[in-house]
Amino acid sequence: MARANTRTDQTSSRGTDSNPDPISGAPGAHPVGAGVGAAAVGAAAGAAGGAMAGPVGAVAGAVIGGVAGGYAGKGVAESMDPTVEDAYWRDNYAQRPYYDKSTSYEEYQPAYRYGWESRSRYHDRTWDQAESDLQKGWESARANSRLTWEKAKHATRDAWDRITHAGSRDRAR
Repeated sequence: MARANTRTDQTSSRGTDSNPDPISGAPGAHPVGAGVGAAAVGAAAGAAGGAMAGPVGAVAGAVIGGVAGGYAGKGVAESMDPTVEDAYWRDNYAQRPYYDKSTSYEEYQPAYRYGWESRSRYHDRTWDQAESDLQKGWESARANSRLTWEKAKHATRDAWDRITHAGSRDRAR
């Protein structure tokens, strides 16, 4: 019996970029967020297991922690939709206090993307805890943007905060 292609059968009210789950086809999968969460929590759990039960405990801890971390990272990543975020910032960037009339949205866009993507990558950290790592990563994340970190960090934090607050609202429901 042929299995229906759930990737094309699914529709989403969030637009055409629904981030379908590669297995189920359900919209809202974020493999980067899940992978980052799995790696971070898996490593921590593996270390804890290794300390308590030796090498076998470390392996078991990494596997169990990886699964739990994957769900944690996926949960944070699913609180945002890249298509919706890009549209929001395109419509609103010129009203932000750091906006410079001589700077186009295309210059700010990589900073916003970096902010919303980094929020799921550093889901277990505050902005203040992650900022130095974000600053170090800006050179590779900036793409064609000419913004220095001193100018980009405001847009990056704005997008970071928007995702943080969206996640808080989702958990409150």
